[in-house]
Amino acid sequence: MSITFSIKSTIDARRSARSYQMKPVDQDVMDAIKNFARAMPIPFDHHIAIRFFHADPTKVLYPFMKSPPDNIAFVAETDSISISKAGFVGELLILYAQSKNLSTCWYGHYKLAELERLMPHLQTPDQLKEANKGFGYSRGETTGVRAICITPLGYYEDSGLRLMDRITEKTISHKRKEIIELLENQDDFCHLSDDILYTLDLGRKAPSAGNSQMWRFGFEDSFNTITVAMPPGYQHFKWEHPNVDIGICACHIWLGLLDRGWQPTVKVSEDAGRAIWKISIE
Repeated sequence: MSITFSIKSTIDARRSARSYQMKPVDQDVMDAIKNFARAMPIPFDHHIAIRFFHADPTKVLYPFMKSPPDNIAFVAETDSISISKAGFVGELLILYAQSKNLSTCWYGHYKLAELERLMPHLQTPDQLKEANKGFGYSRGETTGVRAICITPLGYYEDSGLRLMDRITEKTISHKRKEIIELLENQDDFCHLSDDILYTLDLGRKAPSAGNSQMWRFGFEDSFNTITVAMPPGYQHFKWEHPNVDIGICACHIWLGLLDRGWQPTVKVSEDAGRAIWKISIE
């Protein structure tokens, strides 16, 4: 598999943006993104649906942020593996959008009723009652599919933010733990090759809810397999679907190995509600 954008520079440049110009994405750029979405080189079978939709310029859909015209939803079933796959698939598309100089932001706390009005996707109106305080995610697994997360897609508007917000987006939102802090066994650090260290560096730069960086990296097969998962029993204090973030991180790991010339295999399984990714080289 090959990726058509610069992997490291795109990951390094990406920031979560919460202020947008109220203008649509240029048509040629939107066409390129939709074409990429249709033919993304995903290294596993999945049933994640990517839905492009338009939103009104209000703060109804995204709390505290005005919606730009163009937006994307990642729709999946709500078991842990499907949720985590939505993170992997969505992040690959988001990074492609970043390579086209567009801004994005993962949102799980969107207003479900407003999304359903803009982009009908629920199987029954009763699913609106499952929303926790009206937000898009449900508590626990539910029937059918749900927009696991959505993202605005547009052009960043720096002047639309307060000074503190601008400082946060440019510094704090991209601050990350060091690789050794994210290892299941810190003694493994001295055994890691340059390719693995390069890859884990891209993995640690993945976005996560509240910048919580809940993933941990382990190794199997004499360090030829990287595992990515939450610690057993992990609970985020407000985000219902942290397995999304694990899938996002796994996407970065896979891309990092591709960038170093490998063709890694990717498998994901479930253990006690945790998605466990295994990304292997030969």
